[in-house]
Parts: sequence; C-alpha cells; structure tokens
Amino acid sequence: MRTIQPFHLAFPIRDIEETRDFYQDLLGCEIGRSTENWIDFNFFGHQLSAHVKPEELTQAKANQVDGKNVPVRHFGVILPWEEWHSLAEKLKKNRLDFIVEPYIRFKGEVGEQATMFFLDPSGNALEFKSFQDPDQIFAS
Repeated sequence: MRTIQPFHLAFPIRDIEETRDFYQDLLGCEIGRSTENWIDFNFFGHQLSAHVKPEELTQAKANQVDGKNVPVRHFGVILPWEEWHSLAEKLKKNRLDFIVEPYIRFKGEVGEQATMFFLDPSGNALEFKSFQDPDQIFAS
C-alpha cells in the first residue's frame, strides 16, 4: 500500500479569531504560520490554510444521502474508530450543532463507517469519518 502524503487545502473564512478557537480549541489542531489575513492548521497531519475572504463564503448545496441533507462541498478526515467516537462525544458535550448527527452507516456490512457533518464558524462544511475496518475505505 502506498504511503499517504499530507494534503493541503486553502479555504475562505470570515474571522481569524473565531476560526482559531474552533480549529485549535474544539478540534485540537495545532497552529502553524499565520498573519492577520490567514492562519495554517495541522489538521490531523494535513495542512489547512484558512484565508480571511468573507466574500468567497457560500452555503454548500446538499444532496440526499441515507435520507440526510449532506453538503456536497465539504472536507474532513478519516480518524481511527475510537478517536472518532471520542471526538463525537467532545463535540456533543460542547453542544455543537450538527448538520448530520454522528451515526453508523452500513452497520454490519462491507464499508461500515461512522460519520458526522458540521459547520465551522464561517459555514465551511466538515465531515469526520471512521471505518470499523480501515481496509474497507475504498470498498465497493
């Protein structure tokens, strides 16, 4: 299997401080370089660059998946099973508003996965996933 390289994603935000609080304090991301106009985060081993550009912010359109409105434009990470569950509990305790509450898809089937969707303070949609069997991430 190929070693996974970190990805880089740049995205718009409306405010540095609220973004810092969300990604650092709530999600536990370390801060990298920053200025008054952008801030980098270590997003579970990947580089996110949040740029203050409120005019670029738009609400993502949704598709129906499992009867739920899933934002088409979103990003996130696949976490180990226990880490996903710990994060889900932390987010619930912090009363985060979920677009899709944490739940298990394909329970007992090939590709069984935990998933949840929520917005950052600028309205960027995030999905956090986990697979009961990581070898099934690309299962069809």
